[in-house]
Amino acid sequence: MNNPITRRVFLGTSATAVIVAGLKAQGTVIGANNRIRICTIGFNGQGSSHIRDILGHKRDAEYTALCDVDANVRAKGAKLVTDAQGKAPKLYSDLRDALRDPAVDAVTIATPNHWHSLAAIWACQAGKDVYVEKPISHNIFEGRQVVAAAEKYKRIVQHGTQSRSNATLIRDMKLIHDGFIGKIVESRGYVYKNGNRGPIGRGAPGTAPDYLDWNLWQGPAQATGFMVNSARKKPGLHVHYDWHYFWPYGNGEIGNQGVHEMDIAFWGHNRGLPTSVHSAGGRFGLDDDGQTPNTQATTFSYADGSIMTFEVRNLGSFEEADGGNCGNSFFGTKGYYVRSKGFFTYKENKGGPREQIPIPENTPPAPKADRFQRWFAAIRSRNPADLPVSPLDAHHSCVHCHLGNIAFRAGRSLAFDPKTERFKDAEMNQHLTREYRAGFEVPKLV
Repeated sequence: MNNPITRRVFLGTSATAVIVAGLKAQGTVIGANNRIRICTIGFNGQGSSHIRDILGHKRDAEYTALCDVDANVRAKGAKLVTDAQGKAPKLYSDLRDALRDPAVDAVTIATPNHWHSLAAIWACQAGKDVYVEKPISHNIFEGRQVVAAAEKYKRIVQHGTQSRSNATLIRDMKLIHDGFIGKIVESRGYVYKNGNRGPIGRGAPGTAPDYLDWNLWQGPAQATGFMVNSARKKPGLHVHYDWHYFWPYGNGEIGNQGVHEMDIAFWGHNRGLPTSVHSAGGRFGLDDDGQTPNTQATTFSYADGSIMTFEVRNLGSFEEADGGNCGNSFFGTKGYYVRSKGFFTYKENKGGPREQIPIPENTPPAPKADRFQRWFAAIRSRNPADLPVSPLDAHHSCVHCHLGNIAFRAGRSLAFDPKTERFKDAEMNQHLTREYRAGFEVPKLV
């Protein structure tokens, strides 16, 4: 299916209408007062922060539509936007209808992970610019297809790892890349969050509430019956939020909070993709139906012998000395860097403060702008270089999360070819993608 937008994906929409919508989006933004017209797709959780943040940029953008498969969520979003703008947005339950809307220039996507790539690809094909939440993909194949769609349709696609827009980190990563602490030989990321990471209970077959379109919620995943969960004050076992801990929909904690720290680790390590990966752990201390590990240690090795390690531990944190319950460290031949703390020498000073390396006085500051300001600027310039992170780099940082999970599930070390993005063990390449449900296939040719 080379062009799903003109076939069953957009039934009832002519190819001409789609092309016209795409051409409009490629030029100057058409919205009132030159505002970028936005639709957020999926906003029960992180998507609600998209709405609040974008509403704070009234000169740059306005909401013309909202889309969510949950009618209750749609109603809350509509009130929030209407109260802020004085004008109600159009409401959609099916993102395909939202993407047909010529009054939408760009979309933000904050659905569950299994929808991220397909929604982004369909949006690119419809001529919309895209802000897609992390991770950019549910598996390695999907991420590569998002990169291809952004390039083919000349869309501005930004990944939802906000740290890439942090001015201090932008400055510090450049110093690291320029050799300020020598050659980086090891990088480290960790997530020790335990809030909202407790037992999620057990499910039983039941009926989805009438306000939730369970068929659309499942999208690319294989259809299964709805599971209720009377122990939790939520519509069901998977909705909302707890889908993170089930392989068909989420990527575990390494692909939840972890992808933020993984992206920083990948950014600073600056070696591209690894040549091997090992990951071990389990789901400990929780009596529930969750599938993904809450304790996981992963090691990546690179062609030059350097390593990157990543830890997940959701049982709690002893507040690591180098930065709270989430963080990053980079170890070079001349010193090391701790995120939010600064640069340090290796000089030991037991019982005393660590010896800090001051930032050179002539270091230019990075421009300050939040994630959406950077996205809006790139949309207006039509220059992908104005994005804080390219779709390809976003894909590569997410590949690390996927590799960790694949190695964990395989229970052994895996050799990987960073050029072809395939495992040396051909049998393992089946885990690069998934079997998609009819009508929701991530296309092999975008």
